Amino acid sequence: MPKIKTYDRIVQESLTLFNEHGERSITTNHIAAHLGISPGNLYYHFRNKEEIVYQIFLLYRNFITERLAIPKDRQMDVADLVNYLDTAFEAMWRFRFMFYDLPGLMARNPQMQADYHRFVNNELQNILEGHFREFIRLGLLKMALEDIAPLSVNIWLIVKFWFAFEQTARPHEPINEASGHRGVRQVMALLKPYVNSEFMPAFQQLTERHQRS
Repeated sequence: MPKIKTYDRIVQESLTLFNEHGERSITTNHIAAHLGISPGNLYYHFRNKEEIVYQIFLLYRNFITERLAIPKDRQMDVADLVNYLDTAFEAMWRFRFMFYDLPGLMARNPQMQADYHRFVNNELQNILEGHFREFIRLGLLKMALEDIAPLSVNIWLIVKFWFAFEQTARPHEPINEASGHRGVRQVMALLKPYVNSEFMPAFQQLTERHQRS
């Protein structure tokens, strides 16, 4: 197995530390000590913590765009509808520190702020709307084209703020994978009225995957 480069180790372990302790409470010295390297070695790769956070954001963006890509070698089916929701919440869980205080994080990181807004308002919006158009074309969903944009925004609002909602609704429970299952169910409740009746049994069966919490 090839050895992981120090640059990549810094990014990966920083993500772990940020998720476990919060980005604000972790310094570059904490990261260096966790990795067993000198602060100078860390600064050789990154000038400051914001550069590390930005690289983690790029990992998040790539994860989303790759996993949400429309398949080219087969026709989409109703399972894809739920799998895409799974992907969205898996990304939220994997990169959860970013969404605990996203406005503050972006205020301290202008480069990330600009790229995040560009990603959400252009790339992600186009991805979501493209999915809905394909699901409508295949007969999985029955909805007017003008409903696509507002429904996409509503779904993104739930995904983006779900863990923050969970923190306020369940203040004595830690954020965990069960939180993500509840979020998927919430989005599926938005989609249910648009599912064509012939696909409803499959949709309900997939919904049951998230009923365990």
